[in-house]
Amino acid sequence: MAKAKNAIPEGQHTLSVHLVCKNAALAIDFYKKALGATELHRFAGPDGKIMHASLKIGDSLFFLNDEMPTPDGGKSPTSLGGTPTTINYYTPDSDKIFKQAIAAGAKEVMPISDQFWGDHYGILRDPFGHQWAIATRIEDLTNDEMDARGKEFFAKMAQQHN
Repeated sequence: MAKAKNAIPEGQHTLSVHLVCKNAALAIDFYKKALGATELHRFAGPDGKIMHASLKIGDSLFFLNDEMPTPDGGKSPTSLGGTPTTINYYTPDSDKIFKQAIAAGAKEVMPISDQFWGDHYGILRDPFGHQWAIATRIEDLTNDEMDARGKEFFAKMAQQHN
């Protein structure tokens, strides 16, 4: 066994998403079709369930596996009744990816539109309960510009609810 050259594997970033899915094999197929993922590796246990899979979207790797009865949880968002996280996916054509994901079976949570922070952005939920924000940066703003736009946005929202 060769000793690792680096503490962080080649092509990997410091942080990576690891998704737990009910029926990970179907999830892999969905991520390929809906988000353009490339499957790098798949390892199934004796029962055929996915113990570990590696996929890549753009320059980012992510992992997934089937639900497993473990003391620490091992449950998917569908088994838990939702997810507290959103995976942010920057792409040069967020409209295309958003429509492609919807056509593949994702559900719109927030319509895609231009946002005050400089992104063309929308949120969808995939068939496995994971929430994805699909975005394209359309404006580079300073923190001051973003803060001013945010205050203006929330002031307008408050007026609409009065």
